[in-house]
Amino acid sequence: MPSATTIAAFALVVLGMVLTPGPNMLYLISRSLSQGPKAGLISLGGVACGFFVYMFAAAFGITALLFAVPLAYDALRFAGAAYLAWLAWNALKPGARPIFETRNLPIDGPRRLFLMGLVTNLLNPKVAVLYLSLLQQFIDPSRGHVLAQSIILGLVQITVSIVGNATIAISAGSVALFLKERPFWAQVQRWLMGTVLAGLAARMALESRR
Repeated sequence: MPSATTIAAFALVVLGMVLTPGPNMLYLISRSLSQGPKAGLISLGGVACGFFVYMFAAAFGITALLFAVPLAYDALRFAGAAYLAWLAWNALKPGARPIFETRNLPIDGPRRLFLMGLVTNLLNPKVAVLYLSLLQQFIDPSRGHVLAQSIILGLVQITVSIVGNATIAISAGSVALFLKERPFWAQVQRWLMGTVLAGLAARMALESRR
């Protein structure tokens, strides 16, 4: 069983990743702005199912061979750091497109909304990095069953992600209007997200293998 401190630290890292721009956030915001919050929440259902796929894949050791090979682990770690650094650059670079800017999307039914959310999450490198690299940093074999720890931490990640993304989907319209009327705060939002991403990238690149 992970300690309360470990769970809290992991939840904060997950929250930081939820609040940084990536495929899931961009899709949910775009869907909510173009088709309404209900469509965003239906899409989030598909995203949540994708989280469960990743959680069980990691928990039942599909990636065990990868972490048994130090070079493969380091390659994944640096690839993940590079991806997060690329996201940071896209948030900070001059002329970057605001994530709350309306994107034109076709009007889709509930089934397609759900499936698109699922596919978007399954193809999301940020989620793969989270489960294949970050999750392992919070598992301590000395505290008991590794499988149980993986599932508990996975459920923490899913809960934080669903609550965070649901809040974003519901409030996307209001936030978009607020940022459109206040360009300064839109700039602050970009720099804040870019800084968090850069910090996560540095942490992942510099962290040693357990």
